[in-house]
Amino acid sequence: MKQSWRPGTMIYPLPAVLVSCGDQDTSNFLTVAWTGTICSDPAMCYVSVRPERYSHDLIKRNMEFTINLTTADMAKATDWAGVRSGRDFDKWKETGLTPEPGVAVACPSIKEAPVSIECRVRDIISLGSHDMFIGEVLNVLADERWLDPETGKFNLEKAGPLVYTHGGYYRQGDYIGHFGFSVKKKK
Repeated sequence: MKQSWRPGTMIYPLPAVLVSCGDQDTSNFLTVAWTGTICSDPAMCYVSVRPERYSHDLIKRNMEFTINLTTADMAKATDWAGVRSGRDFDKWKETGLTPEPGVAVACPSIKEAPVSIECRVRDIISLGSHDMFIGEVLNVLADERWLDPETGKFNLEKAGPLVYTHGGYYRQGDYIGHFGFSVKKKK
């Protein structure tokens, strides 16, 4: 039997990402788990950020952000960036993460991230506790360390992607099957 609970956000796991923002003079990053894909063509995704967060104003002012996927090796920095404010700390210095100049946006990406997704804000929707920044993907940066040398396929799984589940961080689980495996014809 299932219990009825008050309305809440129980869609887990979610990627634990670091969203970088700002420009060459003033940049920051924050931890976000309220993120995802919302359209394939054109490629669009979103991040939801509380208006009181320091990075909220940086994103709104520059109308750009970069979603940096994280790994288990980045877990401590990812958590730290979510509980400390860029108003009070230089997160680059404190976490040891490395800013790299954006390619299609002015804000930096994070060198240690296996994938960085550069976005331009298309819309901002105020939803209550968070504002949703809808971003059109302008460029994707993929770290060559995770490319299979024989196939050229990107192996994010080997990087140990970090996910967030109901208050905790976890390494992504075991491989079960590829998209469409349930209907694949047997040879």
